[in-house]
Amino acid sequence: MAQRPLIFHIGVQKTGTTSVQRFLEQAAPQIADRVILRTPAEGTPMRPLGRAAVAFSLAPGKDRREALVAALDEVLDTIPQGDQPVLISHENLSGAMPGNGGETGLYPVLPRLLKQLDRAAQDRSFDPRYVICTREMEDWLPSVWAQAVRTDGYAGSWADFRAATADLPDWPNLVRRIENAVGEGRVTHLHGPDDTARHLLRLAGLSDDRIDALPPLADRAMERLNDNATEFLRQLNRLELNPHARDRVAELVARSQHLFTAQAPSEGTL
Repeated sequence: MAQRPLIFHIGVQKTGTTSVQRFLEQAAPQIADRVILRTPAEGTPMRPLGRAAVAFSLAPGKDRREALVAALDEVLDTIPQGDQPVLISHENLSGAMPGNGGETGLYPVLPRLLKQLDRAAQDRSFDPRYVICTREMEDWLPSVWAQAVRTDGYAGSWADFRAATADLPDWPNLVRRIENAVGEGRVTHLHGPDDTARHLLRLAGLSDDRIDALPPLADRAMERLNDNATEFLRQLNRLELNPHARDRVAELVARSQHLFTAQAPSEGTL
């Protein structure tokens, strides 16, 4: 009996994954007969799976490996019976990005992480494949730094971050390491401005006509904070705040970026 196709879209972070996921969520009811989708929607087992992947990448011991496998099992338990391919999309399946939890490498544990997912998926009679998306490093790193400041409590300046990541290898190096872990023919690498959602749905077996019939997203996903808002959060990250309180402030800043746009006062307003 043939194994059921399972596509892991593993990010990486800051490559447009959120927009892809929102498109897939919108399309899910219309293509449920052809592909089963799982994205990190609030309140679903996908959220714990992402957290378990990041935790394992930062400290890949036995307990965290078992927690990672258990989290994937929870997700796979939600997959209905059938022969439709399954597409799982979560950018944190790549593990901790630079700036998160002290990580300064280019996903050094990712091959080991995917090996765990691969084994667990095959044990459940799935045939796993992996899709990794990347951007030009000089464009990607500033976005990663700003995101680490915004969501991960990173307190270093851009200069600090750039110095800490000066020796990163290139993307082909990471892709080769992944291929060595799970098999060369099972990894798809998408680089640059690409229609990731189309590639994913093609891999899941949908025709271009079926994909073209899906409605586009009506609005844009979360964008990078402006420079002043990012600097405000970076300074905030240097304080010993309760993490929950810090996250609440970050949400307020994201909703009120206009307050952090420096403008010289016009004549007669002082």
